[in-house]
Amino acid sequence: MLNLPNLLALLRIALAPLMFWLLVDRDNTIFSGIHASWLDFGAAFIFVIASVTDFFDGFIARSWNQITKLGSILDPLADKMLMLAAFLGLVYIHRASVTAVFIILTREFFITGLRIQAASEGKNISASFTGKAKTVLQMVAIGFLLMNWPYANELLWAGVVLTLYSGWEYLKGFFS
Repeated sequence: MLNLPNLLALLRIALAPLMFWLLVDRDNTIFSGIHASWLDFGAAFIFVIASVTDFFDGFIARSWNQITKLGSILDPLADKMLMLAAFLGLVYIHRASVTAVFIILTREFFITGLRIQAASEGKNISASFTGKAKTVLQMVAIGFLLMNWPYANELLWAGVVLTLYSGWEYLKGFFS
């Protein structure tokens, strides 16, 4: 069922490769004559728009009672695609630590698998406050990295710490 929250998730899915393209294809003739800082700004703008849709699709789905099975698949997929596009693009342009991104993405894929296993066992491991805070911190770090602002790497590493801690919480929830 295509309702507004699902359309917002689809928009996020469409924006992720566009943002990635702005980051990794800077030598393309389409971008000749455009200063790299404008490409950074464009990627950051797309990331902010996509991040805002992440908040609103969940808020609208809950408020308007429009939670669907399709949405429960599209929303996390869109989140993962957006974060993957941002982190890989930032590694490509040498703004993000490969080690930090590896840790974050490994945790994301591991916890996604854990949640699928939990669902197959009838367990519900919903997002915790720490998991949501981790996402916000990662988004802020990505924004800082995209704009090449000071303290971007410190925010990224703080995100790594919170990412590992929230992963530990999910593990405890699964085994309890």
